[in-house]
Formats: sequence, structure tokens, C-alpha cells
Amino acid sequence: MSTCNKSIPRPLKFVLAGIPGLESSHSWFSVPFFLIFVIAVIGNATIACIIRVEKSLHEPMFLLLAMLSVVDLSLVSVTVPRILGIFWMDAKEIGFDACLTQMFFIPSFYVMESGILLAMAFDRFVAIWYPLRYVTILDMKVLVKMALTILARATAVLTPAPILARGLESFQTHIIAYSYCAYMAVVMIACGDVSDHIVYGLLVIVTSVGFDLFFIILSYGVILHAVFWIPTWEARGKALSTCGSHLCVIGLFYSPVVFSVLAQILGYRMAPHLQIIVDNLYFLVPPMVNPLIYGARTKQIRERVLRIFCCQAD
Repeated sequence: MSTCNKSIPRPLKFVLAGIPGLESSHSWFSVPFFLIFVIAVIGNATIACIIRVEKSLHEPMFLLLAMLSVVDLSLVSVTVPRILGIFWMDAKEIGFDACLTQMFFIPSFYVMESGILLAMAFDRFVAIWYPLRYVTILDMKVLVKMALTILARATAVLTPAPILARGLESFQTHIIAYSYCAYMAVVMIACGDVSDHIVYGLLVIVTSVGFDLFFIILSYGVILHAVFWIPTWEARGKALSTCGSHLCVIGLFYSPVVFSVLAQILGYRMAPHLQIIVDNLYFLVPPMVNPLIYGARTKQIRERVLRIFCCQAD
């Protein structure tokens, strides 16, 4: 329950604070944000283009990687330019409808990425348990169905967010202490009973990220069981090496969420500006690092990138 002695009606525009308490350092924060954006765009566009052009990479694992790159590219495109506008031009005002749009698309792409990581875990499960039937099990029809399911789930889970937020009639302030329009940040400045909104926010985390992480862990438990049945250590290492890049990406993607949840369970309260920085890392670091991990660890992609640079050098 959020009570307000002095409430204001729903404003036509909100003001995004950026990183509250560190406004004087916004110009410094803009440098790493801009570098993250450039690296993420170049890296993910390169991965997606290489997989599209190189027919030998039209396999389930690489097609899922292309999907991941497209979602990562979309995620940074809807997030970083607006944040840089706050840091560089003090463009803090955002219309109510634009706020609702951000509220839907930013977490939607995040939920899609989580779903793709689950699909990639299933891909590694099939590759290790059924290597001879790998291509037939994960054919193009199955991949399309997986992609549509990931899209449909994100849409179904996040569509209520702007609808519920539109129902909020009065607020404590028109200033959102965040660098983008996060659903819970808007709910926290609303007046009246917001318990239903908080429950919905928790359900989004449980039914998307929590669900995916549980089944990813389950998949890798089954994968390890299969690997231990392989007779030689060399063959075991080779089987596990095919999962290395995916495991690195999973650790990078889910660790901030797990850290944040554990901190709340244990009663540790981060400073508001630190919490916002960590929340930004949810959306920005994986899109930047994912193409670097796959580019460095995947032989076919690495060779193609080197070939491109060699041709340009000639």
C-alpha cells in the first residue's frame, strides 16, 4: 500500500533521473555506455551477417545464435540511445505513451533472450544425447516453432505491464528515479494500493527468467549424466567443449539477476545509484559480450571474421 499526502494526477510526461545522486558524473558514465553500444552493434551485426551469408553455418546451433544476436541488437537499440540522450543532452522528459512503450519492449527483449538461451540448452542436449538424429530433430520447422513460442511468451507475459500502468491514476512525483521506464519504478511512485502490480512483477520474473534458468540447469544435469557415460576422457572433454560458449553466456546473463534476488532475500540493500547501475548491466553487458564469446570460441565464426579482415587488409 502506497499512501500519498500530496498526490498529482497522472502526468503527460515523466522525467527520467538517469542515475540519481550521480547526475554530475553523467558525462563520465556516457563513455562506457557508448562503447558498450558500439561494440554490441558491431559484434551482433557481424555475427548475424556471417551466419546469414555462410551456408555452412545454417545449422541449428548457429541459427539460434543468429536469433540471439538479433535480439541483443534490438535490446541495445531500444535502451542505450535514450540513456545517452539523458547523459549527453539532459533529455530527461519522456511522454507517458513513450514510457509505456519502453516498459513493454525493453523487458520483452530480455525475456526473449532468456528463452533463446533455454532453446540453446535444448540444442546442446539433443546434440549430446542424440548426435546422429541432431539435424532431423532440430529441423527448420522446429526452430521456427521455437522462435514463435519465444516471441509469443514474451508478448503474453509483458503485454499486461503497460495496460496495468495505464490504470495508475495518481502519483507521488513525476520523476522516475531510473534511466529508463521500468515497470516497477513507475509502480513505486504511484499512489494507492499497488500490491497487485508488485505480484505481477514477481510473476514475470518467475514465469520467464526463473522458469528458463530452472530448465537450463535441468538440461545441463542431463547433459553431464550423458557425458559421464562416454568411455574416454578425451571424448568427454570434446563433448563438453561444445557447451563452453553457451555456459559462459548463461553465467553472464543470469548472474546479475541471481545476485540481485539473493541480496534482497538476505536483506542487503544496495545504494539506489548502485542498484540502477546493476539493473542497466542486465540489459547492456550480455549483448556486448555474447558476440565476443562466440566469436572467440567458435572456430567457424572466428575463421570467417579473420577472412573478412584479411580481405580488407589486402
